[in-house]
Amino acid sequence: MREDFLHYVWDGKKFDFSDLKTVCNKKITLLDTGKYIRSSGADFFNAQLIIDGLRWAGNVEIHLKSSDWYLHNHHTDSNYDNVILHVVWDYDVDVYRKNNTKIPVLQLKDYVSKNINSNYMDLIKTKSWIFCENQIGGVSEEIISGWKDDLINQRLSQKTSVVRDLLQQNQNDWEATLFCMLAKNFGLNTNGETFLEIAKSLPFSIIRKEAHEVENLEALFLGKAGLLSDDFEDTYPKELQQRWKYLQVKHRLEDTFVGGLEFFKHRPDNFPTVRLAQLAALYHKNQYFFDAVTKADTLQDIYKIFSLETSEYWQTHYVFEKESPYKRKQLSKRFIDLLIINTVIPFRFAYNQYLNKTPDSVLKNVLSEIKPEQNNIINKFKNIGVVSKNAFDTQALLQLKKHYCDKKRCMECTIGKILLS
Repeated sequence: MREDFLHYVWDGKKFDFSDLKTVCNKKITLLDTGKYIRSSGADFFNAQLIIDGLRWAGNVEIHLKSSDWYLHNHHTDSNYDNVILHVVWDYDVDVYRKNNTKIPVLQLKDYVSKNINSNYMDLIKTKSWIFCENQIGGVSEEIISGWKDDLINQRLSQKTSVVRDLLQQNQNDWEATLFCMLAKNFGLNTNGETFLEIAKSLPFSIIRKEAHEVENLEALFLGKAGLLSDDFEDTYPKELQQRWKYLQVKHRLEDTFVGGLEFFKHRPDNFPTVRLAQLAALYHKNQYFFDAVTKADTLQDIYKIFSLETSEYWQTHYVFEKESPYKRKQLSKRFIDLLIINTVIPFRFAYNQYLNKTPDSVLKNVLSEIKPEQNNIINKFKNIGVVSKNAFDTQALLQLKKHYCDKKRCMECTIGKILLS
């Protein structure tokens, strides 16, 4: 038994409240359960009750056992002086406020149906992955679909805080913020933080000025990454080296590098040299990248923005001075999808909020057109009967797993509530 179940039962009036009595046999008439708050102090604020003929307005505290009142030191905390009812599953001791006045106690288990109690106990039985893994497959698609919509809104809202943090660091420059987000996601999990530091170390005004020559952008990115400090024999890296030195002087850039790039754990197509060259090609091709991203109406429009080729040198190289068979280093569709999911959509969601625009239906339509992501979490959901049709589904399920299943928030989950009822 968990307290969140009792919160759910009390908040939703999932019990027989027609003839409530305290453990001292005083009649309780429930007028309002109060507002459920998730902060310090009592669990439910401003409840309305009639106890033994007297009307009360105050707070309700909920525990598994009445003795938890003392275990949690509420008897010494003035924040609990206005508790008018102590709702517990098991009554084992009387409870008193800080001023030694006795608090009425309701033993909730006497009023909860065997059916809902049985459903709850079945739900929280130890499972191999998530609590509802044996039941979720039986929940209607209509219910799950509606919950996914809420989960997507939650996920995008949470990602908005990351955008705002970057925006503050960039003195409210939205273009610079988009560049930082994009750079981070070009670096993937392994090099993402290093790519972000490279982006943050270069004032975006410089990127705007130098975007007319892709070689200048490559020199800036690779130079800041510390990849242009060797003694080269090839002509192209020598040229980039000279450009980097010139740009350092021109823009008064500090002679410091952002190190720690990882090559070993990646396939050649994901080498940081290639990804930085592709990032340079992207901003060279789209010198009004911000406008293009914020105005694109369809998935195909966004795909066109990310359609690019690197400079000629990288079509026969993955690293400096080691030639490889010719290959056009374009962004794969799968990689572009990741950029859309992790950069474009969260950024546009945050930007629309900044403009006080209504929710952008384009974003959800785009997610619905992208193929479902493939990872262990999505595969496990599939194994228990929840199949993803697109990235909208997978993003919702990732939110569900991380913020509800992993935290055992079944009583706040639409699926958990349905299974209980």
